[in-house]
Amino acid sequence: MNLNNIHNIYFIGIGGVGMSALARYFKANNKHVSGYDKTKTEITDSLVDLGINIHFHDSIDLIDPVFLNREKTVVVYTPAIPSKHSELNYFKNEDFVILKRSEVLGLITENTFCLAVAGTHGKTTTTSILGHLMHECDVPLTAFLGGISENYNSNLILKGNDVSVVEADEFDRSFLTLSPNMACITSMDADHLDIYGEADVLQDSFKEFSRRLKPNGKLFVKKGLPLNGITYGIEDDSDYSIQNIKINHGTYIFDVKTPKTVLKNLKFNLPGRHNLSNALIALAMAVEYGCPNEHLAKALASYKGVKRRFTYHLKKDNLVFIDDYAHHPEEINAVHQAVREMYPNHKVLAIFQPHLYSRTRDFIDDFAHSLSNFDEVLLLDIYPARELPIAGVTSAWLLDKISNKNKQLVNKSELLVEIHKTEATVVITMGAGDIGEEVKHIKKELSIAS
Repeated sequence: MNLNNIHNIYFIGIGGVGMSALARYFKANNKHVSGYDKTKTEITDSLVDLGINIHFHDSIDLIDPVFLNREKTVVVYTPAIPSKHSELNYFKNEDFVILKRSEVLGLITENTFCLAVAGTHGKTTTTSILGHLMHECDVPLTAFLGGISENYNSNLILKGNDVSVVEADEFDRSFLTLSPNMACITSMDADHLDIYGEADVLQDSFKEFSRRLKPNGKLFVKKGLPLNGITYGIEDDSDYSIQNIKINHGTYIFDVKTPKTVLKNLKFNLPGRHNLSNALIALAMAVEYGCPNEHLAKALASYKGVKRRFTYHLKKDNLVFIDDYAHHPEEINAVHQAVREMYPNHKVLAIFQPHLYSRTRDFIDDFAHSLSNFDEVLLLDIYPARELPIAGVTSAWLLDKISNKNKQLVNKSELLVEIHKTEATVVITMGAGDIGEEVKHIKKELSIAS
């Protein structure tokens, strides 16, 4: 299918971070773009500001008649849309071309030099670092990000169409629509077992993705993963390895050993060893692409991060407030490692909203172990997203398994009151649901209190 021949792109679920990046891309390429979403958000507001018409009720009557032309319209949807959605079913019944977001990404990137970032953790941060590095090296690229870059205040980096940088999402096996020239796999931890059933099946899917590289493509893998490729790691004998790590006023300073040379005294401002690993693989891919080392060093030091990835909202001597998207036990562990490294003598309060009943069920003991590492825990109810409740799977069940004595199950309406009671000097909110909507209220209250 040639997207150049399509005039109208209609999005069902346009407010999703991945979907909205595509909407921005098509708008920038002079397509007629419109869409539906369930909820009005900052992302939908930003799309409206670009001239994209969006409505928030599932109604065919609200669709601009221009988009009801079957010959000139492609419909893009996200798997999070329920099967009974009336607009989606209308387009199906009328035989419109209907594509998943991942299929559209595949079409956009198939005629570009594509760099894809896969892995159960670290995709968004790594993709945004890679996009920033190549942008600063004047590569003519388009980068589709799964989060809002702090450097560009957008989930889309536009500097040309020759090169594409994308997240390769394992959910729903979406990444199997891509055929990249370069790809990395950051991790293959069990997740999305509601889709895959078993961890081994998930690993097989990553292996299948690795085989989708174009001829003479390059695969980068975190050292220790059961795949062959260019390896990377921290303080080990990988092909690309970070060495001589120091911390100065919250900034990492380190060397990188490459197959050809050693890059000295690189600087990176995001905390946590997991972010060092993300920076390393982005750097390795940019080096292998051909970006100049001196430009890469400057670009790495100027990288600011992604919203809701260890994002500071308050950073005072007596009080720190951090928000993070962590929704898997390994991601919570990474946040814990980072905060203990940066604030070793502080009491830390973790506020966590579990995401999905199935994920909570599948990793209940791992979640409990991860959360028990914090000094205090406030636990919100499970955010269901696309799922119906599962009998017995509740936040109260998870709370009982957390060994920390300073723990409590709270409603969102009680959250600010309970936060005021804490003696913690570092407060962290974590989760992939709507906990992010509470951040501005928490920040306001903590600002008053401090």
